[in-house]
Amino acid sequence: MSSTYFITGATGAVGADLVHKLLELPGVRLKLLVRARDREHLQQRLKDLYVFWGRDHQADQERIIPLQGDMQQPGFGLDRDEYQQLSRECTHIIHCAGNVRMNLSLEEARRSSLTSAQSIIQLARDSQEQGKLEKVEFVSTVGVGGKLPGTVPERFITEEREFHNTYEQAKAEAEDYIQPYVEQGMPITVHRPSMVVGDSRSGRILHFQVFYHICEFLSGRRTKGVLPDLSGALLDIVPVDYVARALVCSSQDQNTAGHILHLCSGPDKALDLMQLRLKVRDIFTVAGITLPRDRIVPLPLFRAFLPVIGAFAPQKTKRALRALPVFLEYLKQRQVFAGENSQERLKAYGIEPWDQELVQRVLNFYLQHRSMQK
Repeated sequence: MSSTYFITGATGAVGADLVHKLLELPGVRLKLLVRARDREHLQQRLKDLYVFWGRDHQADQERIIPLQGDMQQPGFGLDRDEYQQLSRECTHIIHCAGNVRMNLSLEEARRSSLTSAQSIIQLARDSQEQGKLEKVEFVSTVGVGGKLPGTVPERFITEEREFHNTYEQAKAEAEDYIQPYVEQGMPITVHRPSMVVGDSRSGRILHFQVFYHICEFLSGRRTKGVLPDLSGALLDIVPVDYVARALVCSSQDQNTAGHILHLCSGPDKALDLMQLRLKVRDIFTVAGITLPRDRIVPLPLFRAFLPVIGAFAPQKTKRALRALPVFLEYLKQRQVFAGENSQERLKAYGIEPWDQELVQRVLNFYLQHRSMQK
């Protein structure tokens, strides 16, 4: 029996890996929502994915249908006929689009997260009315826990809390929006990845996102070796293939409907930031990168020192330094995320946790390919 998947975020880090894995399944057609200036740009973005996959695009022309649209527009910015056809054919929805920038205004962050959640629910309802909908996978983030003390649980969070940044707040509001639909029985699984990094075996990833900026910061290259004391702080990461495989398997399992899956390292495998700093510096040095001598200072002193560093930094470094206060707010809290129930469920699919060499692999790939990404 054939299935038609509607995928958002196909040109993102998670989406690109997800689509490649879905193409391995027989009888699956994919409709990919892609933001593009025009049809030519749309086709070029699709070709870029095939280059990343190392796959012949001719083989999948009937299986992949790119749709030029925008998550932040009503009906995804599709014309009426295109949207109606989508709702008539769509059996599965995987929503993994999103802007991971932490320093957007709250209004911008809400357009990215909350508005898109509203559009996804509307499509799910329309598809249900057509008798087609089987499953929805909704990608959120463990960051919806905000500054909740203790371990972030594998359930909807109803406790009042503050947030480190607008990204977390907007994602939490999106979860609040979909929660009633989940409780009413709409077949939705919420997935909460932590910080996504490269493939667990090769380190490969389409886009270098937040983790790689943090590693550049920890290397000391952007701050002339001056780094804050972040003792006790942890960083939870997850390889992109782990997230993609979880989405694929969950989409084909009705038993995950109504559940929240934490796709993360968990309390036992989260990275100690001060240890990660040493590892980053070692990997960069072995790669032939000259690093300044590092000097660890108290966090308040480091914050006061930032404007001094920025005054003499090149423009590219100035932009990176402007984002640092947002990262520091996120990093300074020792926060862990429950994952035992999710990991047990994923093990049933044959999805096992990654080994200890993950950081080495993802940074090796980054150092070899960073100049190729804009």
